[in-house]
Amino acid sequence: MIVTRFAPSPNGSLHLGHAYSAIVAHDLAHEAGGRFLVRVEDIDGARSQDHLVEQFWADLEWLGLSWECVPAQSSRLESYLKAAEQLRAMGLLYPCQCTRAQIMATDPVIGPDGPIYPGTCKHVELDEDGPVAWRLDMQKAMQRTGPLSWEDNLAGPQQMQADLLGDVVLVRKDEPASYHLASVVDDAADGVTLVTRGADLFSASHLHRLLQALLDLPVPRWHHHRLLFDASGRKLAKRRGSPSLADRREAGEDGVLLGQQLRLQAFPSGISLQPH
Repeated sequence: MIVTRFAPSPNGSLHLGHAYSAIVAHDLAHEAGGRFLVRVEDIDGARSQDHLVEQFWADLEWLGLSWECVPAQSSRLESYLKAAEQLRAMGLLYPCQCTRAQIMATDPVIGPDGPIYPGTCKHVELDEDGPVAWRLDMQKAMQRTGPLSWEDNLAGPQQMQADLLGDVVLVRKDEPASYHLASVVDDAADGVTLVTRGADLFSASHLHRLLQALLDLPVPRWHHHRLLFDASGRKLAKRRGSPSLADRREAGEDGVLLGQQLRLQAFPSGISLQPH
């Protein structure tokens, strides 16, 4: 059975890009007689706003979608700590005190997911009781797993290249897990078999495939859909003030009709689970 998920973070209202992503996940699951899950990713510290969750439900219902709720991330902290401890016991994590400003001051190489950490703290003794993040030693991790592959519905077979991202943070200074660790652990716990998300997260899937191997978790397929852009050619984003679904809904716009229009953009030739 195909199981997909939509996993919004309550740090801002949903916009058209979120609607598109939710519809892709919803339709891929329902076309195959599967399950569409919604999981709230609410461990982003003070940025998480509980009142937005009810707004999310109203937005998704307005679009004409049906879904199953699964536990929010804030109720799963123990599972992230356990996964981090497992990686730490393998000797694959090391503490890091560097700030983003300090990293940028080293003129780092820019990878597909942003600045690549130069390894400043990798061989330094740090006080682990202080505010430290925990980074994955990518070289050791990839040596442990050996070559790995994964499948994307649209792009086809992929060879894992997690080293393109460098030694990423898996446990943040202020939170029990980064997006990477939490989403991998959650998808396994929820039985997700098809991870649907925007093409901007394609490089992250290389890392997630690696984490699945290290943590002995099931390996799903992926479906990285295209992104939506505003009139200036920029990706729709909360931080840029893209018009919210709630504003459209409250203005009387027809959400089901909007969903149908997005569906035609997502699947102009019909729904397919095979690589193009």
